[in-house]
Amino acid sequence: MPNEDTMALARLVLAGGPVLPRRRLLERWRSPVAAIAAGARAWREEGLDAVQTARLQGDDIPPALARTQHWLQVSGHHLLGWHDADYPAQLRAMSSPPLALFVDGDPTLLWRPAVAIVGSRSPTSGGRDNAHYFARTLASAGIVVISGMARGIDAAAHEAALAAGSGTTVAVVGTGPDIAYPPTHDRLRDRLAIQGAVVSEHPPGTPAVRSHFPARNRILAGLALGTLVIEAAEQSGALITARQAGEAGREVFAVPGSIHNPRARGCHRLIRDGAALVEDPREVVDALVHLAADLADALRARLGEAESGVIAGPGETPLRLDADYQRLWDALGHDPTGMDQLVSRTGLTAAELSSMLLVMELDGLVTAEHGRYQRKTGFFTSTASLTQAEGQ
Repeated sequence: MPNEDTMALARLVLAGGPVLPRRRLLERWRSPVAAIAAGARAWREEGLDAVQTARLQGDDIPPALARTQHWLQVSGHHLLGWHDADYPAQLRAMSSPPLALFVDGDPTLLWRPAVAIVGSRSPTSGGRDNAHYFARTLASAGIVVISGMARGIDAAAHEAALAAGSGTTVAVVGTGPDIAYPPTHDRLRDRLAIQGAVVSEHPPGTPAVRSHFPARNRILAGLALGTLVIEAAEQSGALITARQAGEAGREVFAVPGSIHNPRARGCHRLIRDGAALVEDPREVVDALVHLAADLADALRARLGEAESGVIAGPGETPLRLDADYQRLWDALGHDPTGMDQLVSRTGLTAAELSSMLLVMELDGLVTAEHGRYQRKTGFFTSTASLTQAEGQ
């Protein structure tokens, strides 16, 4: 059963209307329960309009709230609010971030280094092959592939990342998290929820609405360190995602195509406007190192990491770690080690280890594959790891 704070947040989401006043309300009162309890005067002071106020004042449980409550009772379903420490730091830095995110799957993926791969809904065979190649290689190298679950390039990117293993891809959708759109992607949606995550700012049961899709593109751009466009016409929605990524200071990449291919003209326009022309996944990874380091800093801040003690291997830059991190480092070897073994060796819980391992992955000290962890020299950009990924 979702707790009182989660249901209060759901009520704030379902109040609808402008997001900024509701974000300010959460910032002022620090929790959804306190924000709801503050009353109509406080709501109006923060700019909520009459419709929003009326919806928050109602004592009844509307069907949409009951549906959301039922959805949240299912294991693996989450609601992350603006006030929540687990709200993705990357997205928080965007303009117009959503009040909350409904997540079906693993919410920790929203804190991992990620690349958004977007493009045409009707790609050429070559475009589809490029999407497979970039997504498979990036996912195998430890980067989460984010896309919109649409036909064409989106679906190809998700499928290729899923083939690389669990925890490799996230879908950001313009419907509720429980709705497959297009409907033919119902099996893909289910696989994404089991092996990755499906994310939406809209509550469960929300159908496809045309205006939702350009808006969801800002979430795509906001969760990713960079956006890669593979085949896009000049009026493609992928260009909206790329523009929003650029405005947020994220990297924008474009794969060039034939001058005779109308689906390549959007990519060529991006390149003329300053996007990086890329022909190989190594170029994408190399460009993201500094942004991934910023993400690691944000995650350490979230976890409240204390800096004491230093670990370093041959040729490595020393990294300051507290005693628990040092214990975990000592428990890791150069051979893959499962979570059960790490729990036994360190005495820490699986939940504690998961957060710590994520920080160490972002710092380039640990690599993960199929739920097993091992020490890693250097960052995830090593040529060796990419070469191995390409051969899979």
